[in-house]
Amino acid sequence: MDAFYHSVERFGVVDGPGIRYVLFLSGCSLRCKFCHNPDTWLAGDQTISVATVLQQYERSRHFYDASHGGITLSGGEPLLQAQFAAELLSACQERGIHTLIDTAGHYPLENLKAVLPYLDGAMFSIKSALPEKHKAICGAEATWSWSTLALLAAHLPLTLRYVLIPGYNDSPDDSAALAKLIKKLHGKITVELLPYHSLGRDKWQKLGLTYPLADVADATNADLAAFAAQLLALRIELLLPSR
Repeated sequence: MDAFYHSVERFGVVDGPGIRYVLFLSGCSLRCKFCHNPDTWLAGDQTISVATVLQQYERSRHFYDASHGGITLSGGEPLLQAQFAAELLSACQERGIHTLIDTAGHYPLENLKAVLPYLDGAMFSIKSALPEKHKAICGAEATWSWSTLALLAAHLPLTLRYVLIPGYNDSPDDSAALAKLIKKLHGKITVELLPYHSLGRDKWQKLGLTYPLADVADATNADLAAFAAQLLALRIELLLPSR
């Protein structure tokens, strides 16, 4: 079957272990204020088939295998097209291809259950562990996101990605809520702290959209270190980006 997609990155190195084929599917039900790819929000008219993805992957498979890489489904929100995702990930598993999904968790839980047997790991983008802030940043309630997160953590190696936005989700209340959430999860969990950046501003402008965080400065190393210290004081260890 076919899926709506935005783009393909053939040699991705930041979306999972090793060198990866990263497929960015189109469509997202969130409207995050810091989104650097607002052009993925709508489905558009560009489609790709499972067969095409596998053919493209096999052309460079020696690079993926040598680096212990694989395929990552990203977006937009890849699990809004759960049937395609399940078909592709199942085919990957049959071929011994390592599979990951990069998700924000905002979709019916059944969508995740459809692909869970075919995943080797997951990355989960968390904007705030405080429900009211999550809604303010993403434009949607967090209910689906948290139930999805708990299911992922219980079944797969999981990387939590927290984008630190100065003045939005970097307070002691934010770190305390995040630590509390992490401690409720069961499984193999890695916490990755990422800096907010405004590189997507030009895309917003080209799409005729008003960039909501125009007055927010990019997160600095000092911002990351300060928030990391808050989490470490709460006994949460995490990864910091190398920059």
